[in-house]
Amino acid sequence: MRIAEFHQALADLGAKPCHIGRVSRAWLRGLPLDTGTKHRRTEDYLPLAVREGLPALAERIEGLARIVSEHPAADGSSRLLVQLADGQMVESVLLPRDGLCVSTQVGCAVGCVFCQTGKSGLLRQLGSAEIVAQVVLARRLRPVKKVVFMGMGEPAHNLDNVLEAIDLLGTEGNIGHKSLVFSTVGDPRVFERLPQQRVKPALALSLHTSRPELRRQLLPRAPAIDPEALMALGEDYARRVGYPIQYQWTLLRGINDGQDEMDAILRLFAGKYAVLNLIPYNSLESDEFQRPDAERIAAMTRYLHSRGVLTKVRNSAGQDIDGGCGQLRARAVQVVDASRLRRAR
Repeated sequence: MRIAEFHQALADLGAKPCHIGRVSRAWLRGLPLDTGTKHRRTEDYLPLAVREGLPALAERIEGLARIVSEHPAADGSSRLLVQLADGQMVESVLLPRDGLCVSTQVGCAVGCVFCQTGKSGLLRQLGSAEIVAQVVLARRLRPVKKVVFMGMGEPAHNLDNVLEAIDLLGTEGNIGHKSLVFSTVGDPRVFERLPQQRVKPALALSLHTSRPELRRQLLPRAPAIDPEALMALGEDYARRVGYPIQYQWTLLRGINDGQDEMDAILRLFAGKYAVLNLIPYNSLESDEFQRPDAERIAAMTRYLHSRGVLTKVRNSAGQDIDGGCGQLRARAVQVVDASRLRRAR
């Protein structure tokens, strides 16, 4: 379901734009659709036909998504396994300091070799209302003042729905534009569309290496843009909107954590309006890839920061619960498949 369909359903009931805004704001706060305000009751504001039609519409909206399970972690984050109306599942992550990471697709087509989500391929897109519904569910648990589009899926591959969700959150949802973060592997359409939007989000670009050939191996179905060219596009957007680009670098031991990569980062980031986020891989013992040890991560951070690259270590939320992106969904799908197999017998 798209947000435009939700608004059209209200219009079909006789709601005017001011009524649609009122109902949308109530939904975005995680409240019943017919919630009044401190100064004006619903029955004194919404037309009778709208009030009578709201219960059925509310049931439809509530059916978009529900929390199946919550998995708190020691770092203050909490991973949410969210089931959609058709039974498909995605993940959202409540982050420390009032943040939320949302999913934009069921699965993903990019196929990053270190990502659990990519192993399932792309199953379907999320509608803009399903994306926003993750924010609504989260706000019923704790405040959400920042939304990052870094969960399951590649936002650029679902661009219309993601931009529609961003527009609503950045206008009626009371979230600052800098606090809406669009994460992408670097699809060229992003750099065409984002500057044209009413709400211009912050941008996070998945870099992961300075070497074009290695990046193509790690992100096999990402657009074939060399890191240097990708950073040039990012720099142009950063200067347009007035806030820095976040570059994501998933640390893989023995692959992209060497001195050669660190020196290349110094060259690439020289003079750039940028922040480098080092993300230690959320690894299990059986994984093909492993994270560098803590001493190596600290040494890399010191080296880069001391030479003028603003560097932050961003540990993946839920490391202590084996809850890296896609892992909860993968386990849930395994349970469902096993149950179906038992019934078939």
